[in-house]
Amino acid sequence: MKSTLRIILGVALALGASLALAAKPVVIKFSFVTTLDTPKGKAAQAFKAYVEKASGGEMKVELYPSSQLYKDNQEGINALIFNNIQLLVPSATKLKGYNPAFQFVDLPYLFKDNDHFKRFTESDAAKKLLQSLDKAGLVGLGFWPNGFKHFTANKPLRRPADFKGLKFRTQTSGVLEAQMKALGATAVPLAFSEVYQALAQGVVDGQENTLSNIYTQRYYEVQKYLSLTRHGRLDYVVITNKIFLNSLTPEQKKIFMDGIAYANQVAFKEAVGLNQGALEKLRQRMEVVELSDEDRAAMEAAMQPVYDEYAPKIGWDLINAIKALR
Repeated sequence: MKSTLRIILGVALALGASLALAAKPVVIKFSFVTTLDTPKGKAAQAFKAYVEKASGGEMKVELYPSSQLYKDNQEGINALIFNNIQLLVPSATKLKGYNPAFQFVDLPYLFKDNDHFKRFTESDAAKKLLQSLDKAGLVGLGFWPNGFKHFTANKPLRRPADFKGLKFRTQTSGVLEAQMKALGATAVPLAFSEVYQALAQGVVDGQENTLSNIYTQRYYEVQKYLSLTRHGRLDYVVITNKIFLNSLTPEQKKIFMDGIAYANQVAFKEAVGLNQGALEKLRQRMEVVELSDEDRAAMEAAMQPVYDEYAPKIGWDLINAIKALR
């Protein structure tokens, strides 16, 4: 009798353990460098809300904004590859080590407007670019916009001559180094989390960024002028890894991918709205420099050497495909 009871108890305990294991939610760690108040942060929150609701709590999304876990550099990408995190949204140029074509986003004056960029993200050229990450164990899920970049400094910047001798923080990018060289300035690559302090201490004279980033990072506290140059873009690639994606059931994978698709829509909507709102707030805190058509033409002409040097590396096929979508 006691033996039978022990068997029954053992089965019950095993069944309970199995049920507890089955009830354990799938955890998706989502790391990014910006605040929650940016287009990236808003899209990440939308993804979390969608997935957790659609899965009935079976899937849980943990958000780690403001570089809490990783910066979107190689350390963060390696963490993703080895499934220590499950989602990362680095700026496109951070993926140049896997495919030099991802540097397209740094090319000056390539995109006409936000709609032009959106058309590109839906194109065959964009899909092909994302698929090139497969060999690294990464899965490209799409592009999230942030918007056009503008320069800030403690002097007004309108023409190339205004940049001469200045130091500007940039991302680590040969294209951006060539851009600053073409303007007579020096690029100083720094992590996003280090920019404010570098500006405050005079390590750099200025920086380039989107309006929402300039506002949420409070660069107006350490920079006097905002020049609306619209000279380039800062946009992101949404990536996961094959280990995680292959671990999901078909139902979980559908929820995950549907969540990404929903977040994509939110990202584009928020990028436009937040940048417009940020500009209105920045006008109250900085002196805003508007460029004339002649100013912009001079800037574009000065940056032509960037194409001469980097277009062959990025690929004229991709560049021309983007230009064809204007």
